[in-house]
Amino acid sequence: MLSGVIQLAVAVATITLVLVTGIESILGLGPAIFLTAGALAALPAGRLMDRFGRVPVIAGGFGVGAVGCVLTALGCAADSAALVVLGFTGVGAMSGSVLLARTAAADMYPPERRAQAISYVLFGALFGAALGPLVFRPLFAGKDLELDTLVVPWFAAAAMAIVGVVIALLIRPDPRTIALELQAAGHVGEEPIVRTPPAPLREILRRPGVPSAAIAALSSFAVMVGVMNLTGYIVVGHQHEQADVFTVISLHIVGMYALVLVIGAVIDRVGRRPSLMTGLVIMALSTLMLAWAESILWTSVSLFLLGLGWNVSYVAATAELITHATPVERGRLIGATDLAAGLLGAALALLGGAAYSEWGVVAVAVGGTIAVVVPALAIFVGRRPTPTLEPA
Repeated sequence: MLSGVIQLAVAVATITLVLVTGIESILGLGPAIFLTAGALAALPAGRLMDRFGRVPVIAGGFGVGAVGCVLTALGCAADSAALVVLGFTGVGAMSGSVLLARTAAADMYPPERRAQAISYVLFGALFGAALGPLVFRPLFAGKDLELDTLVVPWFAAAAMAIVGVVIALLIRPDPRTIALELQAAGHVGEEPIVRTPPAPLREILRRPGVPSAAIAALSSFAVMVGVMNLTGYIVVGHQHEQADVFTVISLHIVGMYALVLVIGAVIDRVGRRPSLMTGLVIMALSTLMLAWAESILWTSVSLFLLGLGWNVSYVAATAELITHATPVERGRLIGATDLAAGLLGAALALLGGAAYSEWGVVAVAVGGTIAVVVPALAIFVGRRPTPTLEPA
């Protein structure tokens, strides 16, 4: 459900704000609002997950997103920039909260199968890749892109978010409960694993293995969302139809999630550190392609590889981060990295929008490539993590 709603936001967020304000130079502001709201929601959502459980936060995130979609629809109908901005804030907060569902997946598996566990949950987004075009493409087909055209699609997105609320509330038992039970039953040698209070975040971030994983999570997520959220404007800038954007975004989401079940198992087998670097290198190849890709076919290939590289690096990073945290620390750790990654992604969207307006798509391609190559080199020369504190 989240993936379906996000497709609409990615495809039309840039253009929605330009239409409602009439200012083309702020084309990166729409995605920036969306990403900043998601980032700011992630850390408090993670802390709430650690305290009250995963289900209430996921369901609440969908509820906030439904309200955001309705506000955006009303803003388009009333030609109100204020309502649209409030709506984007709600949709972004939903994304930041619901993406923490990968923490819930990791709660239910031992460390050696954690990447595969995360892949099970992320695989659900693949159905959103099909749901988005199925719902939204007919709503845009044959219509001029005006504010009135955007009203019904945003109401449809609100309905998807409400379905997400219902699905989340049906999750039983809460995955945090499972994680605590597994921790209490585990052993390292002859010493039982006991429940301990959460360590300060700064202490968790200094644990061996965490810095490299955090760097990979930040760079892969920020570049992926920064480029993805500019795709709608880039495609239209190549003189393609607005409806064609959904084809490109759909294939991007397929790249993000179609192979995730295989990739999760491969990461668990070959190791997380090599996977972090491999994913970033694939992303670099995809961003370089944007410099010359103009057709829907090659733009789709580029965005597919962008999603695939993100998949490899981000799943490995998440699995590594969670392995170095206890069940009552995971939400805040993942929330903190999502906060930083979201803010960085918002900054890249703003800079990318300004760069695209001034110098064209080549500037976006070069900037995105640098932003993933440098972290990959940093991880390569960094120190390797020591064994984890958790039982296998």
